Amino acid sequence: MRSTRRPLNPIFFIALGLFGVYTIEFGVVGILPSIIERYHVSTSQAGMLVGVFALVIALFGPFMVLFLSKFNRKPVMIISLFIFAGASLLSAYTSNFYILMVLRIVPALFHPVYFSLAFVAAASLYPKEKTTQASAKAFVGTSMGMVLGVPITSYLAGQFSFEAAFIFCTVVNTAAGIGIAIMLPRTPKAEQLSYKKQLGILRKVPLWINIGASTFLFAAMFSVYSYSTEYLGQVLGMSGKVISIMLVVFGVGGVAGNLLAGRLLAINMVKTTIFQPIALALSFLLLYLGESSFLPFFILMIIWGAAHTSGLIVTQIWLTSEAREAPEFATGLYISFINLGVSMGSIVGGWFISGTDVHGTIWSGILFIVLALACIVSKIVYVNHQALKAAHL
Repeated sequence: MRSTRRPLNPIFFIALGLFGVYTIEFGVVGILPSIIERYHVSTSQAGMLVGVFALVIALFGPFMVLFLSKFNRKPVMIISLFIFAGASLLSAYTSNFYILMVLRIVPALFHPVYFSLAFVAAASLYPKEKTTQASAKAFVGTSMGMVLGVPITSYLAGQFSFEAAFIFCTVVNTAAGIGIAIMLPRTPKAEQLSYKKQLGILRKVPLWINIGASTFLFAAMFSVYSYSTEYLGQVLGMSGKVISIMLVVFGVGGVAGNLLAGRLLAINMVKTTIFQPIALALSFLLLYLGESSFLPFFILMIIWGAAHTSGLIVTQIWLTSEAREAPEFATGLYISFINLGVSMGSIVGGWFISGTDVHGTIWSGILFIVLALACIVSKIVYVNHQALKAAHL
């Protein structure tokens, strides 16, 4: 008799790998106190483990993607995941802080490589008309890693040990690598794009406008999210335990919002791209009003999570739509510039807080949303102008 059980979809392992790499990037925040105590370093030194990771991605991401574009997608993805796993395992047992820093740099170099190839691989599993939904499903792993990586590593370090947090990352990335090796079909050797042809997309004015919109939108997202625990604690008086619960609720809303955005992008990309930052601004304003009753705030966290996390797929589809001839390189540019946006947002959000109080982070987020919307509108105007110009020729 034929089995009625459906095999695991390869996209599950692609998403698992994205969850693993984002847990590596952001999960270290959850164990900063343990790192400070273990290595006898200052808070600012420990914080460099996050900053250096993002900086390496921003500086080297596009070049790593471009360099490895000549190789077959599947083995590069598998090797990247095993590099993540190996770096995490070594990080669990190193006794030197500076070696730990180096072990952050190595996976940071391959982070944009896996990220770029993951979405191209996910899209290849679906018909062309369902590529945005495929990206949305893969982005579930990204959003879960970004939102749940911190509470998971914090819990593991608190309940078990410092090493357990890193070993968790090792297990996740190893499982993803084995799953992709077994389940992902080996793609036929694709037409190799020359470096010149891939770099040619940099001449596109709409691409740079889209890069600006994506960078500003991520700056808006992380102007507020980077200080979410302080905001919930100082403004709304929540305990650490309640804050952890609310961040999990935020993550649940994020997964739902991501999947919904994938469907809406397939229907109308332009309208969805305009609506997403507006929804994010509304969630910021509701947060500013500071409703502390449980049920209204529970709903607000879901809305904020959905608006925040949907920014991932909206910006990725919006940016790469202008460079379909070189999707891997375009996605490498995307991951580089959104990490620049993360750094920019957290720094400017901190400036606003220093100048006012913790409420300042909301106004920092609103400012960046206005800049992102200006880029989106200018892109639409530019494209329409070029179309009218072409029609008159």
